[in-house]
Amino acid sequence: MVIWLNGTFGAGKTSTAKELVPLVPDARYFDPEQVGYMLTTVSNLPRLGNFQHWKPWRHLVVETAAQLLDYVGGVLVMPQTVLFEEYWREIRDGLESAGIPVRLFVLHTDQDTLVRRIEPDAEAVGNWRLEHLAAYQEAFAWLSREGEVVDTTGLLPEEVARHIAGLVIRPSSTGCG
Repeated sequence: MVIWLNGTFGAGKTSTAKELVPLVPDARYFDPEQVGYMLTTVSNLPRLGNFQHWKPWRHLVVETAAQLLDYVGGVLVMPQTVLFEEYWREIRDGLESAGIPVRLFVLHTDQDTLVRRIEPDAEAVGNWRLEHLAAYQEAFAWLSREGEVVDTTGLLPEEVARHIAGLVIRPSSTGCG
């Protein structure tokens, strides 16, 4: 299975993912962004402003996840903002075609909380995250249809992780009945 954590920058995807891994049996952390970083080392790829626009990124994310799960089994917890519905469907359909169930969780919080979380990092990473809040707001309509929205406002990553773990881990049968 893949547990995909989507949402805007500052919603707590990476922090939640790292807290979630120990709570889900046989779970491993896999950051699809690393596939994008790998592709940036390829010379003369078109400059598109976002590695997600490169078709190989989407296919390699699917193939890498499939290969990892074939090799080690279990669950991959994958935190990655995907704001283009076409790209998400391509990834989801690719994973499902490979026989991999996908649970999409959309980590969501109010605008004030996002700005408060992002601003301390703005000096290190620039205003890129703040500039993408409008794109997230536009994408939220389809994200909320595709995935399970988890409101992270006022919650610590470990609380969000426990909530998600409770949704993905089925209680064992008691044998009664």
